[in-house]
Amino acid sequence: MKKFLMLFLLFGAFTLPAAAQKFALVDMEYIMGNIPAYERANEQLNQVSKKWQAEVEAKDTEAKTLYKKYQSESVFLSAEQKKEREQAIVAKEKEASELKKKYFGPEGELYKKRESLIRPIQDDIYSAIKSIADQRGFQLILDRASETAGIIFASPSIDISNEVLAKLGYSN
Repeated sequence: MKKFLMLFLLFGAFTLPAAAQKFALVDMEYIMGNIPAYERANEQLNQVSKKWQAEVEAKDTEAKTLYKKYQSESVFLSAEQKKEREQAIVAKEKEASELKKKYFGPEGELYKKRESLIRPIQDDIYSAIKSIADQRGFQLILDRASETAGIIFASPSIDISNEVLAKLGYSN
């Protein structure tokens, strides 16, 4: 009898705090794809990225041209001239590498540009999601588009993406 009573109390202790959790899904790719400002920001990023990539490639081409010229003329150059040309080639390669890092590195210009253009849009989306979560009592909202979410199946009835777009003032 004591074992039964202990088992009953133990079972009751674990089931009392287990209230039903409410959760929902959003599709961030779908939401952002329906926001014109996001599309414009992406287009700006693509244009500036292409421009910067062309600059980096031009520096690389200069370095390769110097190297080819050096190879073809090296038999006619003195040791001093060879050394000067080699240093010029290394300097040009370093210049190209530094330019690439400046534009495309982890804290580079492209990252900063993306932060300034995309971050405000993402903040608005997250604010809308938070507002909907508070209003409807969701404890968890997952991003359906995220590769790390690992969602195999989800009922469309729990997807609040259109509600988020409506909250932001966009209709689909």
